Amino acid sequence: MRRVRSLWWVGLAAVLAATVIVLVGTRPGGTTAAAPAPPPAAQPPAAPSAAPSAAPSAAPPPAVEVAFRYLPLWPFDSVADAAEWQKEANPGGHQPWHLSAELTALAFTNGYLQFTTVDRALSTKVRGDQAWVTVGYRLPNGADSAAAVLHLTLIGRGDQRPWEVVGSEDTTLSGRITGVDESLRVQVRGTASTAPLGEVAGIAAGGQNQPWSATVPFAAADGTVRTLVVSTASHINEGIGRFAITGVRVG
Repeated sequence: MRRVRSLWWVGLAAVLAATVIVLVGTRPGGTTAAAPAPPPAAQPPAAPSAAPSAAPSAAPPPAVEVAFRYLPLWPFDSVADAAEWQKEANPGGHQPWHLSAELTALAFTNGYLQFTTVDRALSTKVRGDQAWVTVGYRLPNGADSAAAVLHLTLIGRGDQRPWEVVGSEDTTLSGRITGVDESLRVQVRGTASTAPLGEVAGIAAGGQNQPWSATVPFAAADGTVRTLVVSTASHINEGIGRFAITGVRVG
């Protein structure tokens, strides 16, 4: 069932931090717990057979799903989706950019978010199965300017796991803003389309460590993961100046 949701941020401090926000909606009717079934009646022990039968072979243990500590935002919706890509990619090399944290971060920024002016990876830090990629753009004077630090982690099974965007690190937009005469845009996005599911623009903000808030209506099915994006325009060109992202699960 699709439901219309409205996100309300009070300062947005909890939403665009590294925590997971669960949106709770009301549902018609209640739920009841089924009473436990009575235990089966005791049966008398079977008489021993004349010759012991061979022990049945042990069944293989069921496959255990690989745990994923984060909400998967892009490009895969789950560990299973990433594992399917691994199966298809090897040995043919289908979409090899999935194996590069930098290329995945730029594909997310340029293709998914359509922030086309944010077109370069400025630095990358990798620790174990996690990476932090700083993406940005070139200023008219030739210097580079950072727009966001994207957090990625490996997803899938076994070797050759692809990278997944799971959030960002931010100190100037998330909940409290530091800037001069900023105009913020907030979007809710899903992986099925590059078009936003909901959007509010022209949110006036600015000052030194000042709180801000916004309401964004959108429709999504319970249990789905959505990406929240807040961005501000560049004071230098017509593109994006800074942005931050986080994920929420609807329901």
